[in-house]
Amino acid sequence: MQQISTLKRVARALGPLAWIGPAVALIGVVVVWPVVTMIQSSFLKISRFGVVQGTNGLDNYGKLFDEPDFGGVMFRSLIWVVAVVALTVLLSLGLAQLFNQKFPGRRVARWAMIAPWAASVLMTAIIFKWMLDPEVGLINMILRDLGLLDALGGADADPLGDASTAMPWLIAVAVFVSLPFTTYALLAGLATIPADVYEAARMDGAGRLRIYWSITLPLLRPALTVATLINVMNVFNSFPIIWAMTHGQPGYSTATSTIFMYILKGSDIGESAAMSVVNFGMVIVLVAIFLKVSNWKTEVS
Repeated sequence: MQQISTLKRVARALGPLAWIGPAVALIGVVVVWPVVTMIQSSFLKISRFGVVQGTNGLDNYGKLFDEPDFGGVMFRSLIWVVAVVALTVLLSLGLAQLFNQKFPGRRVARWAMIAPWAASVLMTAIIFKWMLDPEVGLINMILRDLGLLDALGGADADPLGDASTAMPWLIAVAVFVSLPFTTYALLAGLATIPADVYEAARMDGAGRLRIYWSITLPLLRPALTVATLINVMNVFNSFPIIWAMTHGQPGYSTATSTIFMYILKGSDIGESAAMSVVNFGMVIVLVAIFLKVSNWKTEVS
């Protein structure tokens, strides 16, 4: 009887595994195993054809850190993440507030907002690249009609051919793609705020700006934290936009760490793996800094 009782306790203890087991297995196969393989590869000497030629110690990291463009690429990656995420969150706060109001055609506007999110990111990037073409691009045609083309370099100017103009356009496209998810995440947060809170604030004489700053934003912080965190990870690892529009060119002037990693793969897979490990570590650092600054534990509690 004691044996049966012990078996029942073990069965009850292992019962939850039937529910969480598939998720744990999926995480192990999709996340943990590739990370382990990536770290192992960063210490190997691998030919450009993928043949392992033995261990390479820390030489891959040494070669990576000696790359003349490494520092610029990492700094540009940081600027890329901060600029895209900050602009996305600021614009989404305004759009979420707008779409939370009642106005004619609100449902249509909300559906239209989904379009950049539903469309392929690569397809969106290719469309913008065509629109910025110096010869047949729609944007150049509009600038010409507005009389602004000469001030921006003339008909032969290539907005994606110079880093000073290419990076702002890349950031704009990334923001355009990121807006729908962030806006809908904040809309969901706004929907959880009780109307009674606003009514009480108005009865106390609070104005719109005061209500937004003292009530809406604090109560919106959980949704804002989640949306920002997901954006930080997505934008840092973003590949299709930059690759489709500029390939990181001219030189490496528009390349982020993800693009740089992909370019290195063509010549040295071990060095590219080392860049992947640095990328992975930088994402963890950025997320940790954000969670520390946002004081996320107070949101959970």
